[in-house]
Amino acid sequence: MKETPHIQVWNNCLQIIKDVIPAASFKTWFEPIKAVSLEGATFTIEVPSEFFREYLEEHFIDFISKALKREIGSNARLLYKVRVADSVITYPPQSSHELKNKSIPFPQKEGSIPNPFIIPGLQQLDIPTQLNPNYTFANFVEGECNILGRTAGIAISNNPGGNSFNPLFIYGGPGLGKTHLAQAIGIAIKEKYPDKIVLYVSANRFQTQYMDAVNVKNKLTDFLHFYQLVDVLIIDDVHEFAEKPGTQNAFFHIFNQLHQSGKQLILTSDKAPVDLQGLEQRLLSRFKWGLSAELCPPSYETRRKILMAKSFKDGIELPEEVLDFLASKVTGNIREIEGTLISLLAHATLKKERITLSLAQRLIEKIVTVNNVEITLGKIQSVVCEYFGITPESLISKTRKREISQARQIAMYLGRNFTKKSLASIGAEIGGRDHATVLHACNTVSDLIETDRNFRQYVSDIEKQLRPS
Repeated sequence: MKETPHIQVWNNCLQIIKDVIPAASFKTWFEPIKAVSLEGATFTIEVPSEFFREYLEEHFIDFISKALKREIGSNARLLYKVRVADSVITYPPQSSHELKNKSIPFPQKEGSIPNPFIIPGLQQLDIPTQLNPNYTFANFVEGECNILGRTAGIAISNNPGGNSFNPLFIYGGPGLGKTHLAQAIGIAIKEKYPDKIVLYVSANRFQTQYMDAVNVKNKLTDFLHFYQLVDVLIIDDVHEFAEKPGTQNAFFHIFNQLHQSGKQLILTSDKAPVDLQGLEQRLLSRFKWGLSAELCPPSYETRRKILMAKSFKDGIELPEEVLDFLASKVTGNIREIEGTLISLLAHATLKKERITLSLAQRLIEKIVTVNNVEITLGKIQSVVCEYFGITPESLISKTRKREISQARQIAMYLGRNFTKKSLASIGAEIGGRDHATVLHACNTVSDLIETDRNFRQYVSDIEKQLRPS
């Protein structure tokens, strides 16, 4: 069968590149690439991740460019397609890739002080997005701990303001990826809808701007008007509005105006709306209008995926035993996982040592607090039984009493998050259940954590007893 033109061009390029780079690098960085199309002088390839694209750009773009120019001509242009979940993002995009909002008119009253982002005398207002271009969906590792928020975020990016998740309220502890997810949604919206005004602001900055506005005559009106011009407003750490009635009142009016106008709101917090203190009920009720999505500490599987993604981005292939060791020992938040890996890579680079399990074991206790006691399924069952005041025999029995059934489901859920056992193994040890029963239990517990405050406290209390101190 005769090769299509784009396949033939790419195969010719690969033959050229193969002769000038090491075989291992060729296998790692070029074999996964798929040739997509050749339209005129524009050649498109598909790569498996944003990490992959960045690495090619940094290390191999000269080789690719020279090969393409030899095959296509001096005007050859390269486009990437990066597969993200069920969608494909093109680099460079057909429109401008800059995360920049369009200029919009902003009327100014004589003698008034302009709003937080206006330069005096300008009739056109440039609103900076404040988005970090590194916080994309491509760089956000999906796992059971964040799948609800990520899925909702992708849906929002496809139809901002016209979905059921308005506002999207993302909550969870520090270092779990709330800011990353919120900004990833904003970036995806800007790429799909470049004319929409997207703005990311921390609650602390919003509070500072409000205080500046109330202290200057006529500026508060400008402040409110400015925020009502935004199409997608992302407020980070909204819990910091607690005990600040003036700021809450201003945000209440901004929220109402944006929501009624079909604009998208995305909020992050360290607690669920029901657990927030010091905020007015009228504001809390609005936080519950859309979807509340919790980001939980990552499971072993997700921690391993994060380590793989981060090391892949840095061009390092970690041995399997090192990945397993780090994923089992660094059980904190995502920030701690990434920080541990950075320290390990830095040490290996500076000392010119090969990354081995021995090196990881020597360094790990200096970097993080390590749990030296393995969390087994037996320990989980013991802690759950003690917490609920039931016997181990009743936990694994066939009884369907509500209190026993819920305790059993929690044990299965924690077994999946704290151990490396398969669903089938967990089910076998907890009363001879099958993997489908365990999966159902994990989904049920996740749903109850989201909707039942008391149940969420049960799971949190047990996790604290299991986690390393």
